[in-house]
Amino acid sequence: MKLIYVFDAYCGWSYGFARTMADVAHRHPDLPVEVVSGGLFLSGRRVPIRQFGYVQGANAEITRRTGAPFGESYERLIADGEFVMDSEAAACGMAALREVGPDRAVRLAALLQETFYLDGLSLSEVSTYRVVAQRAGLDADAVEAALDRVSAADDFRRARELGVTGYPTLLASLPSEQVVTLVAGNASADEVERRIGALVS
Repeated sequence: MKLIYVFDAYCGWSYGFARTMADVAHRHPDLPVEVVSGGLFLSGRRVPIRQFGYVQGANAEITRRTGAPFGESYERLIADGEFVMDSEAAACGMAALREVGPDRAVRLAALLQETFYLDGLSLSEVSTYRVVAQRAGLDADAVEAALDRVSAADDFRRARELGVTGYPTLLASLPSEQVVTLVAGNASADEVERRIGALVS
């Protein structure tokens, strides 16, 4: 069995789920985890953040339900409403990080979201990926070089093939090739543990 974690780096609920995902990966170091970027903010949804009037209310609910904090730098970034979230740029960045640190994809996804939701750094900037690389102990030059090679297309296609339309989604791919949804939205690590246990019992 392997786990498939489909997230969007600009999805607040994915950010809130990061702690659960880290706990699950820690509890099951023997289970490989495939991390796939989804496309929440593409095409007509790549607009100034002020057009999403629910963001701050949703963030408060994310903190209430998951404990995930939002940093002052992030709050300043979105305060004037001009910032544009671009999931394609974020997915490319995640692909570059994953290429350089394939065995650390879960941690890299969490670090990537922290740079936005805590530090207020745009996921469309090359400099942001250098910061993430340095924090993860990766070669920042290698990550920057990878950004010139990767695209988001494979991730978006993989998410579509899996039938995932909401984030975060955690799936289990079984030896029978059946794919089972463990989480669609929010869940605690204990809840995920019970669902994994039911599959292997």
